[in-house]
Amino acid sequence: MQGPSFNPARTEAITIRPEYPEDDPALNRLAMLDSADAAPPRPLLLAEVDGELRAALSLRDGSAIADPFHPTAATLALMRAHARQTATSHGRRAARRAIRVRARGIRTGRRTLAWSR
Repeated sequence: MQGPSFNPARTEAITIRPEYPEDDPALNRLAMLDSADAAPPRPLLLAEVDGELRAALSLRDGSAIADPFHPTAATLALMRAHARQTATSHGRRAARRAIRVRARGIRTGRRTLAWSR
């Protein structure tokens, strides 16, 4: 029996948006799935795939939680690119630094200070 195959004709709609107060139950569920103590520090950028919350990215420190039962690496990369593009001039430098530090830790497999937050 073969596993699911890639179907290039199948596309998933990805929505990247800011968090809203009514997202708290979904964020708590996502944090539990990701074995996180809580959602990342606010403000957050959320990614929904076909209407289902899959990832949350902190615009404050670059930390993230994601659904471990779905592939989310590409979604998180898209969210980080979106955050870099839309960051306010005040928070732009700090957001980029946090994202770079986290990305460096992911690439090397080492825990960095930002990684452990």
